[in-house]
Amino acid sequence: MDNSIPLLPGQISIGNASAGRGAGIANTDPAAPVAEPEERELEAALRPKNLDDFVGQERVRKQLALVLAASKIRGRSADHVLMSGPPGLGKTTLAMIVAAEMNAPLRISSGPAIQHAGDLAAILSSLTEGEVLFLDEIHRMSRPAEEMLYMAMEDFRVDIIVGKGAGATAIPLELPSFTLVGATTRAGLLPGPLRDRFGFTGHLEFYSVAELELVLRRSAGMLDLKLTSAGFAEIAGRSRGTPRIANRLLRRVRDWALVHGIESIDARTASAALDMYEVDARGLDRLDRSVLEALVNKFNGGPIGLSTLAIAVGEEPETVETVAEPFLVREGLLGRTPRGRIAMPSAWAHLGLKMPGNAVAAAMIPFDGDDNDV
Repeated sequence: MDNSIPLLPGQISIGNASAGRGAGIANTDPAAPVAEPEERELEAALRPKNLDDFVGQERVRKQLALVLAASKIRGRSADHVLMSGPPGLGKTTLAMIVAAEMNAPLRISSGPAIQHAGDLAAILSSLTEGEVLFLDEIHRMSRPAEEMLYMAMEDFRVDIIVGKGAGATAIPLELPSFTLVGATTRAGLLPGPLRDRFGFTGHLEFYSVAELELVLRRSAGMLDLKLTSAGFAEIAGRSRGTPRIANRLLRRVRDWALVHGIESIDARTASAALDMYEVDARGLDRLDRSVLEALVNKFNGGPIGLSTLAIAVGEEPETVETVAEPFLVREGLLGRTPRGRIAMPSAWAHLGLKMPGNAVAAAMIPFDGDDNDV
């Protein structure tokens, strides 16, 4: 691709889809620290380059492979693709794989960077034939830009409005055939008309421990690390079902082993390293445990409102709700009820505490109605 094409803020162009993957892509996992440039480069190097190397998501991978193979046989751009699911499961990686499989250049941008219809028009007008446009967090795009995207996806043209008021004129602009790959962590926020224009929609699920071990084995080979089977299992079990977190923990274990002069990493070494980074055997980090400990020790297991719980742990309510709660609820450690948050029986057991009788009654509250704060 011609690198002279001007790019908008937050927009990246990768002319060769098989090189430089992930460069400049910010980490979208809210549960993980923001990655430094060197960390992002290493993370990008660990990304699989084709569908055969992509581990897990068997159903989505097979369906996507069929869509891409059919497009290559027809000699046309692939249908638009929407990837949804929690952060860190491979949405960005699959977008890059789409471009690589179609041997097409890749343009990367994000919903928050497109706040005006003109921003989107500038991107679309500079696309080349067959190019893949990846929009991360597409649900955060502005409404005027969404409405412009409808026509671009369906008819490959946009109308540019020149002038204002009664003298305004719509100038149709023909676009080359392109493939839009959208990624979202909140598919429910996408308007129906936009969602319906995607030819293929794939929802990514959390990984099993066995699948994460395969991810770690591949990454360890690329990093030239020696781990025992028990070492892989120990890291995978603490990775919250997320490959991005698994690779990050692997690098931290690597650092710990390097400093302590350990060449082969076993379960004991991995456990000692991750304990130092405050990641326990179930994958809970400092914030997760702070939430559970406050709920159990200060409020007798709840129910308690989100704002009060956030104050107790010294965090903003949004942080508790978006960073800690999803994993705790998924693990069955925390419950959200109409009266507030409660600690589930497994939370008491995880903290090594006995659940009192009145906390048992609170945990048995029916989970009906809205999850409103109290």
